[in-house]
Amino acid sequence: MAVTNGAGWSDIGWSGTGRNDWTDLGLIRARLDAGADPNSGVQLHGRPLHAAAGRGSPEVIAELAQRVDDVDAVYEGRTALWVAVFAGRPDNARALVAAGADPWRPMMNGWSPGRLSLAGPIPGLFPVPAPEIGLSKAEAAAATESRRLITALGDFYYEGRSLACVADITAAEATRRLEATPATEDDLELIEDDPWSDFDHSLTIVGITDVLGGSVITQPWGYGASAPGVIQCLSPGTVCYAMYANPKSGNQGRVARDGALQAWDTHPGGGSVSPDDTAEKILAIYLYHFRAVAYCCAGAGLRLTDTRPILGPPDRWMRLPERDYWA
Repeated sequence: MAVTNGAGWSDIGWSGTGRNDWTDLGLIRARLDAGADPNSGVQLHGRPLHAAAGRGSPEVIAELAQRVDDVDAVYEGRTALWVAVFAGRPDNARALVAAGADPWRPMMNGWSPGRLSLAGPIPGLFPVPAPEIGLSKAEAAAATESRRLITALGDFYYEGRSLACVADITAAEATRRLEATPATEDDLELIEDDPWSDFDHSLTIVGITDVLGGSVITQPWGYGASAPGVIQCLSPGTVCYAMYANPKSGNQGRVARDGALQAWDTHPGGGSVSPDDTAEKILAIYLYHFRAVAYCCAGAGLRLTDTRPILGPPDRWMRLPERDYWA
């Protein structure tokens, strides 16, 4: 038996199932009745229940849960219930628990679905079986700070902008480490009128601002603030989280610690975690899911109260020395 959608294609299995199809109970049921495997065969997600947990509806969850061999089957270190919690889909999580999923099954470096939910917006999603399963003081503080920081920053457009968040140093110290000099009137006129008209020159101009916990270096029109040579200069004895919101390929992150690059080509606050990630990294990505700027600020321990350090005007416009910041 073949399954045919309105576009005219036919197939057996899960091939061609789109991200929005997991809310369509009729389509999913028809595919299952046509022979699609309820336990495997979904591109990227591996298991249909995992795909539905993150993208689907409670009705589709209930249908799949009746047909799978194990509602708590693990794919890439996590159950479908974990996926639902991580994706912020409480209705799907409730449907999975109703089907027998275990919120407190250990996984993901100590982050069971239940423990993860305690750090999220609905900490009472599941009854906690024992007090010792709860969050540590540090984890609870991180969750509280994430809500404050995300609220303080709000939603804003930052595509094409780069930034470096540096812990524990002032704007004056950042300026000293970068050997930067005050921007000239010609520099300020260039960035005000058209920074792309002389891009090589404008890449050497950055804004620097003092914030609680450290300082922020920004460049609204390019990648200069996140260049490897910049963040390595900034990070001796401390840590620097940087990113460039590349309009073509998305957010590109780097981390420098004590003068050396620690991570590069990362996706700050990205959509996925690995079972090999540390417990701290898993929590941070969950708390700042798709909040790239807030993720970088939090990584450096910066407590911004508004977007001015990011969007400007900065405390000072500075000119970096002419050198290769990519070597």
